[in-house]
Amino acid sequence: MQTIIEFANTIFSPLISLGAAPMMFILITLFALLMKVKFSRAIEGGLKLAIALTGIGAVINILTGNFAPALKDFVKSTGIELSITDVGWAPLATITWGSAYTLFFLLILVIINVVMLLINKTDTLDVDIFNFWHLSITGLLVMFYSDNLFLATVLVTVLGVMKFINADVMKPTFNDLLDMPESNPTTTTHLNFMLNPLIMLFDKIFQKLFPFIDKYDFDAAQLNEKIGFWGSKFAIGVYLGAFVGILGQQPVQTIFTLAFIGGVALELFSVVGTWFIAAVEPLSQGITNFLSAKFHGRKFNIGIDWPFLAARPEMWAAANVIAPIMLVIALFLPGNAILPLGGIIAIGLTPALLVVTRGKIMRMIIIGTIMVPVFLWSGTAIAPFVTETAQSVGAFPAGLDSGALITHSTLEGPVEKFIAIIVGRLGESFTIQNILIAVGTLTAYIGLFVWYVKEMKKRNAAYAREKEDTNAA
Repeated sequence: MQTIIEFANTIFSPLISLGAAPMMFILITLFALLMKVKFSRAIEGGLKLAIALTGIGAVINILTGNFAPALKDFVKSTGIELSITDVGWAPLATITWGSAYTLFFLLILVIINVVMLLINKTDTLDVDIFNFWHLSITGLLVMFYSDNLFLATVLVTVLGVMKFINADVMKPTFNDLLDMPESNPTTTTHLNFMLNPLIMLFDKIFQKLFPFIDKYDFDAAQLNEKIGFWGSKFAIGVYLGAFVGILGQQPVQTIFTLAFIGGVALELFSVVGTWFIAAVEPLSQGITNFLSAKFHGRKFNIGIDWPFLAARPEMWAAANVIAPIMLVIALFLPGNAILPLGGIIAIGLTPALLVVTRGKIMRMIIIGTIMVPVFLWSGTAIAPFVTETAQSVGAFPAGLDSGALITHSTLEGPVEKFIAIIVGRLGESFTIQNILIAVGTLTAYIGLFVWYVKEMKKRNAAYAREKEDTNAA
């Protein structure tokens, strides 16, 4: 096993050390060249994706970095004790990639993806290697509790197989939401969409018991047309920024600044989101030509990062409504010890809400509110692991007390984190109780996913019928 870990480090470490944007620039360009895309077009696609990744990261950092001080001041003024610091996703990515086991898990997942493609169990080639760190955390959590690499590898393998299947069943919904042609191979294997089954469960409940909620729904794009600027992404961002400033009892000048930052951030999210789709166009054409010749017309998808969905205004409208709700919930939720700062804009939640509800704003907001405690509890639960790991790899944030705990309030895959803790405790002590809890939890989790896949296939069949009717007309 140690030999495999060392081999994975040798293969992937130089590439990973470059960071997400350079790594994806190299990978997308190389894949395009392998598909015999013209050199200039291959470079163009790689550059566009790297710029898109850089842009979305910059906007998120601007937004959360400027909102954090106001929220801290709010906590000080109220005297509420929330002792765990929310550092956002970037430090956790650094922490995770600092572990040699992450590269081992990456190698395992690459092999699984290739095998599934060859035996026709998935149509998705995952090139979003950087975000494998989300799934690696689950394996590292297992080892934090039990130091059992075998159990950690089994869990990562099971979740990886499910992610690739999920990327396939989501593809028609992506086409519908973004009006993408079927020839565009864009999909994603991002871990945040593994929350889809749980969201769909609530969505079905609302559909059956509370269908009247949809009467109060609105289309974010149509709202912008009807009320103009006051319902635009600019305005929604301004409202959020002003609210955060007032909540933190900031000076008038700071309130204005936060309002303007919120406005520009939301508009930029939409703009940058369109870059992801354009970035894969050269690769898309190359893959279509190559695979048509090699695999007799079989269609393949390409799994990239989730922000190609950022062009949909519903995602950001819901995120901005959920943000203050999350803050209030965090203040009073039993078992929570996090003040949402780095994760106040819940990008680990809203993309999945968009996909499952297909942009129904009211359902997104209500179900998102129900999901918020799951994220806060998960972030609280993993704080000891995150803190100890950060200290061990020298990535603990400067300026914090050495005894402080750190985490991320809306880290993707909250359910998977709880499962990892349960499996880790099983590896620590193989008691009857722990075995029953682990088996029962995994059975329920996998069973819910199987049901979700069946429901998504029904939806995809409906998309196909609608297309046939349109073509016939």
